[in-house]
Amino acid sequence: MTGNHKDTSITRRRALVVTGGTVAAGGLAVVGYQAAFADTTTETGATATESEATASATSTAGECMTLMTSVTEGPYYLDGALVRKDITEGKSGVPLTLRLTVVDATDGCTPVKGAAVEIWHCDAWGYYSGYTTANPGGSAPAESEDGSTADDSTYLRGYQIANANGVVKFETIFPGWYTPRTCHIHVKVHTGGEKEDGSYEGGKVNYTGQFFFDDTVAQEIFTLEPYSKHSGSYTTLDNDMVYDGGGASSGLLTLKPVKKADPSKGYKGFLTLGIDPDAESTGAGSGGGGGAGGTPPSDAPTGTPPSDAPTATASS
Repeated sequence: MTGNHKDTSITRRRALVVTGGTVAAGGLAVVGYQAAFADTTTETGATATESEATASATSTAGECMTLMTSVTEGPYYLDGALVRKDITEGKSGVPLTLRLTVVDATDGCTPVKGAAVEIWHCDAWGYYSGYTTANPGGSAPAESEDGSTADDSTYLRGYQIANANGVVKFETIFPGWYTPRTCHIHVKVHTGGEKEDGSYEGGKVNYTGQFFFDDTVAQEIFTLEPYSKHSGSYTTLDNDMVYDGGGASSGLLTLKPVKKADPSKGYKGFLTLGIDPDAESTGAGSGGGGGAGGTPPSDAPTGTPPSDAPTATASS
């Protein structure tokens, strides 16, 4: 475990609500959850079962949860991500399916059809596409050892456009880690733009944030190949500089294993994202990121980003 890197100076902005399937308005949360997991009814074993999620939704019927605050975009954002469901580009790791539901927190939590959800995260050894010379800390194989190329790669980045139920789905891998951060995925929610030349153009960013993973699940996965080839001090949620301990309302994903007692088979994760479509996320970092993410220690990623990449120095 690394030292305590919490940074209380992070700028917070009332821009988004994120819950583990607990937002409900006229039954929306139940419908959203069932739509997101419509093809998972035969799976067994769960961190949170469908019945638990439905009960939680029912208990908060007619309410939207407290709006979540925006956090730093970090230094590893790149413009021009592709609109695609599968963002792996051949990267190896434990499969992860993300099912996210976007709702309007200012209008009874109705689905936000057409919202563009953008995510990006590191690979199993802590490397980001576009920044493959950045040192993930600890001892990790060279990024090129898994067949990846240089900084023109685009793995583990992509957009999906919300359907009529506000639902998007991504097929990816469980992220690795790097010093000094805990396991996480970056997210932006855009509205008002449109798909163009395979990417998403125009509009505005309504929210910039991060998703997080239960320490017990993450640390079990990190004992598996290829994650186990990266050794060193993993930062837990309690010691992360961005995660503020708020559970689902702070971006903690609810995870459901594909096969009980076998983490190598993968996980499915979900959250409900309640945005204000009129809000615009602006601040530190390129592309409308939130506040600073804290100053990394001297052994944090040190690679030089591409010349056309953001130059923010906050931790990702």
